[in-house]
Amino acid sequence: MKRRSLLVAALAAPSIVPGVALGQEAWPKKTVKFICPFAAGGGTDTVSRLMCDQLSKALGQTFVVENKGGAGGNIGTVELARAAPDGYTIGLISVASHTLNPMLYSRLPYNPDKDIVAVSRVALLANLLGVTPSLPANNVAELIALCKKEPGKYSFASSGPGTSLHLSGELFKKLAGVDIIHVPYKGAGPVYSDLMAGIVNMMFANMPSMLPQVRAGKLRGLGVTSAQRSKAAPDIPAIAETVPGYVATSWYGIGAPAGTPEPILARLETAIAEALKSPEIQKRWNSDLGLDMPPPGRAGFDLFLAEDRKLWEPAVKASGVKLD
Repeated sequence: MKRRSLLVAALAAPSIVPGVALGQEAWPKKTVKFICPFAAGGGTDTVSRLMCDQLSKALGQTFVVENKGGAGGNIGTVELARAAPDGYTIGLISVASHTLNPMLYSRLPYNPDKDIVAVSRVALLANLLGVTPSLPANNVAELIALCKKEPGKYSFASSGPGTSLHLSGELFKKLAGVDIIHVPYKGAGPVYSDLMAGIVNMMFANMPSMLPQVRAGKLRGLGVTSAQRSKAAPDIPAIAETVPGYVATSWYGIGAPAGTPEPILARLETAIAEALKSPEIQKRWNSDLGLDMPPPGRAGFDLFLAEDRKLWEPAVKASGVKLD
């Protein structure tokens, strides 16, 4: 009986391995929810929808974006962190969730390094300073002079307190020596109608949402927040050309709840890399949206996060912002 049991086990073993592989390949078997932790209409929403379109094509199942904005991205990020680790809830992670919020919130309701697997970066980007067309400033130097002439008169909008858009403005205030009023909104998308109408005067916005407005002539682009000019808009100067030392860059990535099985993470990682190689994404990133393409995958993500936190720490300190 013992010999027979061993023989049965040996014969069964080869069928177990293909069975596991088949199960791994079967993911996803149904619709995947993709949490975007900011309101519709902003750069995070644009990138989320473009990536979901490509992942749907690559993996043969629908990836649906759900916008869960609020609290600087914390509401959606907490939902991602607490979701079942089964591969059917993934989401956008960013400079907000993994770099800024850990420095800004004394009681952050999630741990970015333990509760979420950072599967891949998908874009690197600068913010773009755009002003309402009625504002009498055609470049950064003229804007600084205008704000210094009438301190406290002009305002800048953001997608919420503590976001990269807010802190880009606070760093500008500090380094340029100007007094402008921060007006927080619930996401970048709702700002644009007020910005075009002159209700608020300016905004440091993610390139994917701001650049099309500037190209359409609805807003005036004065400067990008990267150290150098953007390849997508080489005619717009870097703010650092006028304000030395000013740098405030951002990034988007895709994450999954901690505990998501390795085979699912590996397949998702591969699908993201394939999506980033697609002609559609290459065109939208490089030409239309002003995004740079980072190396995909989990390799090197931890080192990248450590460097990103060093980059943003001066901006957070300069802002004096602390959130609970």
